[in-house]
Amino acid sequence: MDARDVSSLHDSMRRYGIPGVLVPVDAQNPHGPWRVVDHDGAGPRQDITDDVLAAVHASTRRRPERGFVITK
Repeated sequence: MDARDVSSLHDSMRRYGIPGVLVPVDAQNPHGPWRVVDHDGAGPRQDITDDVLAAVHASTRRRPERGFVITK
């Protein structure tokens, strides 16, 4: 994921009201995996990646808008 991908994902998180900050797992390797952390400035960062992925999935899940079923 590059800086553009991170920016796009961060914008999407904000649009859906999902908290968190995106940070690379390894600060020396910004092209490696990234995590979402919650940080209020007072304590250590807490990894909330799994919660954010679940929230994004729940907020973007849509039913099919059209289609048909063929029965035998």
